[in-house]
Amino acid sequence: MQEVLNRYIDYMKAGRNASPYTVRTYYNALVGNNIRGTQKGFFPFLMMKKINSLEKVDKQTLRDYIMWLMDQKVAKTSITCKLSAIRSFYGYLQKEGMIQENPLEKISSPKQDKKLPSYLTHDEMNKYLTIPDTSTPEGQRDRAILELLYASGLRVSELVHLKLSQIDLSTHEIRVIGKGSKERLVLMGKPAAEALITYLGQARPKLLGNKKTDAVFVSRYGKCLIERRIQKIVKQYAKKMGMTKRVHPHTIRHTFATHLLDGGADLRVVQELLGHASLTTTQIYTHVSKTQAKKVYLAAHPFAKGNNND
Repeated sequence: MQEVLNRYIDYMKAGRNASPYTVRTYYNALVGNNIRGTQKGFFPFLMMKKINSLEKVDKQTLRDYIMWLMDQKVAKTSITCKLSAIRSFYGYLQKEGMIQENPLEKISSPKQDKKLPSYLTHDEMNKYLTIPDTSTPEGQRDRAILELLYASGLRVSELVHLKLSQIDLSTHEIRVIGKGSKERLVLMGKPAAEALITYLGQARPKLLGNKKTDAVFVSRYGKCLIERRIQKIVKQYAKKMGMTKRVHPHTIRHTFATHLLDGGADLRVVQELLGHASLTTTQIYTHVSKTQAKKVYLAAHPFAKGNNND
């Protein structure tokens, strides 16, 4: 299995041009990544069931795996991700002629619970952006990161792979290489552009020292920041602010989309800026916007609370 898996990973990197995040996620879904406790990966499950050949996996095996994951209290989103990885893996096996049929062809993922994405209000976002200490190089960098995430709606993976050549400060435009290596143009407003100019002109040279890289955001050791570090930066400033809600880079992306729609932006424009392949993915933000509109109405309209004395 390991030899076949290694060839599949090479295929994902070279043949599919998958992002490092996708490769890592699919690999972990297949082999498991828990340091402690029961491994939830597909291969450990096959070993537990004493299935020692990939050809012996059938629809019932996969149904048993789904039920087992549910019994283990694995989130439906994680189960869907694991099934996507297995479907892709078996698609590769079928393409290479190692199996005749893909056992996942008629296996559907568990129905997802509809959850509205979490986001920050305008007041929360304005306060949040002022938390970094811009008297230090790290603070100037962090301010630029937060401003850019909010101004552009970038994914954290897109942010860490951002190169200097992709940014045009004169037009406030950024060429982004998103999922599936698709290129799109995103915009940034004046605050983000100013924060980026300050960072690039003052902080980045100090953080780089004698090292050279074309990565936009670097650590104090002059190396490109990794996704985990960006996630930590985003969380630590929310904690400093005393925010009770969980904040991560995707929260800021949700906030970007929600505030655009609240401001009257067209849904297809938001879809383009977010880099969504399907408009259906973007439509969840219309529900958030409607929820916000209802809250504003209930709080502001004189008759909304049933206090009509006429």
